[in-house]
Amino acid sequence: MRDTLKYLEQFAQAVQEHGDLSAEVVHPASAPVYVHVRNRFSFSLFEDVTCTPDGFFLTSWEYRLGRTDNVAGAADRLAYLLAAIRA
Repeated sequence: MRDTLKYLEQFAQAVQEHGDLSAEVVHPASAPVYVHVRNRFSFSLFEDVTCTPDGFFLTSWEYRLGRTDNVAGAADRLAYLLAAIRA
């Protein structure tokens, strides 16, 4: 089993390389850890991302952003979906 927290922290850091996005790792008491990502310039452009045990970053609507062996690529894909540009 993968260290999903480590990968989610790396994902949050990679997301923040996009100037329009902010990311926060959330540790709910009764649910898996996830990253909450939002476009700083929009109230409606946001997404929660989890990491599956088999190594995929997954959106709340079950879209696979990419594998944990390409964190930057997965972050870029989410940035595109949230209409963000690289800083």
